[in-house]
Amino acid sequence: MKIAQYLREIGRGKEGARSLDAEQASALMAAVLDGQVGDLELGAFVMAMRIKGESQAELGGFLQAVRERCLPLAPQRSTVVLPSYNGSRKLPNLTALLALLLAQQEIQVLVHGPLSDPGRVTTAEIFHALGLPVARDVEDIEAGWQRQEPVFIGTQDLCPPLARLLDVRWTVGLRNSGHTIAKLLDPCSGGHSLRVVNYTHPEYGSSLNTFLQHSAADAMLLRGTEGEPVADPRRMPRIDLFIAGQPRPDLSLLAQDGVLTELPVLPRETDAATTALYIQGVVSGEKPAPAPLQQQVACLQRALAAMRMRSVAASA
Repeated sequence: MKIAQYLREIGRGKEGARSLDAEQASALMAAVLDGQVGDLELGAFVMAMRIKGESQAELGGFLQAVRERCLPLAPQRSTVVLPSYNGSRKLPNLTALLALLLAQQEIQVLVHGPLSDPGRVTTAEIFHALGLPVARDVEDIEAGWQRQEPVFIGTQDLCPPLARLLDVRWTVGLRNSGHTIAKLLDPCSGGHSLRVVNYTHPEYGSSLNTFLQHSAADAMLLRGTEGEPVADPRRMPRIDLFIAGQPRPDLSLLAQDGVLTELPVLPRETDAATTALYIQGVVSGEKPAPAPLQQQVACLQRALAAMRMRSVAASA
């Protein structure tokens, strides 16, 4: 498939580029994911979108194309989805701790992301260090949920075409639209899942806030820790909750202000083995969980309860 007609629209530079509508964006992303474009066209697409940035309609179209190529998942009870795509460099990666704290509350958890990332500690590596299996298919996911364990699945098994698009980063040296979509991706259908969406730069937070409202999402939005969907263990970030796209200030949390009077005791090293040992200490009760993570868990519990109330009202 030739995508020149799309490149002519999105490739005119930051000031001259025009955005695609949702249908066009879905068709373009479908061609990219299905390997119907050559390497030269793929590079042009990646760089054009990097310069222009994604519009609301393009985000919706891109996300639709990716979801259509994911493993089919339809959980029958409340599930939290944690897209984990950055890993950590300076602080311990505590996404796995958030997942385990939720599982302790009998909440199903699905974490998806890359298995490895040079220079960063991925959640997959910490799952492995904790002795938690990494799922490969729907059966593995459901078996993990039956054991009341949080489940991690690599992007290459959840959505192989998306994994290939993410790997373009190692050729061109820059992240692309696939990374934005991956952080928005909830592969579950059926209305029982709530995704945790995180951002690193404030301008993305504003854009994602608008997108979650327009797409009628059930979601938590926060500034992540080094790009991970977990609250900073040192200081509570602002958390915004959306139920069916409606902002819910009553469920949301304000950012912690002022001077910190107490810091949590965190491991000095950030490698997977040391982080897993710390997480095991918290989960067993030997060490206290950082207060921001406890608040994030409670916030998610309230949001899931609101979703269940919506379901009951809809069936009445």
